[in-house]
Amino acid sequence: MADKELVLDIGGVLATNFSPHFWKDLSEQSSTPYAMLFNFRKEIREELWTGKMPEEGFWEQLHLKFPAIHIENAKEILISNIRPMPAIEKVKIWSKYANIHILSNHRIEWIKSILKPIEPYVCSITVSSEVGCCKPKPEIYALVHEQLNHQGDILFVDDQDKNFNEANSLGWKTILADEKGAWIYNVTSLLSAVED
Repeated sequence: MADKELVLDIGGVLATNFSPHFWKDLSEQSSTPYAMLFNFRKEIREELWTGKMPEEGFWEQLHLKFPAIHIENAKEILISNIRPMPAIEKVKIWSKYANIHILSNHRIEWIKSILKPIEPYVCSITVSSEVGCCKPKPEIYALVHEQLNHQGDILFVDDQDKNFNEANSLGWKTILADEKGAWIYNVTSLLSAVED
């Protein structure tokens, strides 16, 4: 087991963020005003991410509020907007230098195919829809913190700095995932330096 711990978000880090692209595409294809869809997204966000609302409940609520939306088409649009990003190819390499952990606000149903190839290299997967709480609430960080070996540095990568406060209070070092991917080189340097 490695001394370093690397905690990775999914959306904006290992896979594309489906929002706002999903909502924009859905708006265009169903002729539904984007602002209305965006408000719906805000209304159901916490229930959806924490798993209080089942996945099918999300689709039912969406169709109930916006009957013009064809749900099967909406599902295809959503999945097409969740694609692996370059960092996912680094997980296997990083796992030689650090214990890898996933910490994400997401629906496990929507990211299973993204996670499957990296599962052998990951020590723990904490997804909000499965554990009933989401970032930036302290509870979800505590769940991950319990799974760390605390022998060395803990690095946490997220694409939203609003998720760093609780991580910092736990002593984690934080790295913001920039859109150009410069953070990948930063992580690789920090991890490989341990071996030099």
